[in-house]
Amino acid sequence: MAASLVEGNLRSHNPPIPKQAECPTKIMTDSQPLAAQAAQARHILETAPREALPMTYQQLAEALALRPPRTIQRVAQALETLMREDAAQGRPFIAALDVSQRGEELPAQGFFDLAVELGCFPTDPAQQTEAYWEELRQVMAQRD
Repeated sequence: MAASLVEGNLRSHNPPIPKQAECPTKIMTDSQPLAAQAAQARHILETAPREALPMTYQQLAEALALRPPRTIQRVAQALETLMREDAAQGRPFIAALDVSQRGEELPAQGFFDLAVELGCFPTDPAQQTEAYWEELRQVMAQRD
């Protein structure tokens, strides 16, 4: 039901995400500042084909050309930075375009925890999934 709120069921067909070499930014490394990693993640999420969204954390890690160890942790840190930036600017969370491979195509719990901490999502967990679907709808509309 909630997925129907987003036009065209975004996950119906996901073409491969372009590898970092196809993007005009540098490969993300451990030594790269978090702000630069977040900017690179934002660029990928803003320019990914609509059919490829939402993408998984692993797909974003691959698009960023991340190498182990801690690839998903680095993706999560970059997404948290983006969420803080978006909240400060009153924008929908671009991080809503990245979801966990597990479960119901929702972001990991850290997304919801930070959204609540930032005052952008309800504290009642029963309302957070619906808040996410609305956030996803808004960020997709902003991309169009």
